[in-house]
Amino acid sequence: MRCPFCGNENTRVIDTRAAEDGFAIKRRRECENCSKRFTTYERLDDRPLIVVKKDGSKQLFDKHKIYTGLLKACEKRPIAESKLLEIAEEIERELKNRLEQEVTSLEIGEMVMSRLKKLDEVAYVRFASVYRQFKDVNSFLEELKKLLNGGEN
Repeated sequence: MRCPFCGNENTRVIDTRAAEDGFAIKRRRECENCSKRFTTYERLDDRPLIVVKKDGSKQLFDKHKIYTGLLKACEKRPIAESKLLEIAEEIERELKNRLEQEVTSLEIGEMVMSRLKKLDEVAYVRFASVYRQFKDVNSFLEELKKLLNGGEN
């Protein structure tokens, strides 16, 4: 690390501590040339995740939108809100672990649907009816038949 005072590249770490609730590391350093001390911080490179909507527009990923969609789908169902938050966090974690910085809203919707299908079939059908925007009753019935037959989406 280059000294901000004299520009010397030889510095040593004299103290290291966790900072920002464990999301950063604070280091006290001392220049071996001028003996001045300075502080540096190491932080996770947290690039924002971008969602590409159906119309091609882009917006920042918002875990809360997934959570509210899950809440609506699971309204009056015997599912704990903590489980819905866990699903939203799991999806966020999975997306952030990818190398891509952009994700489509379609991918997110499919991730939500696959988890709802395992959790509660009624919630799954509710979410699918909004997400898939069925054109008529027949297309809605087709989705129900797939669910009842154990078929894929």
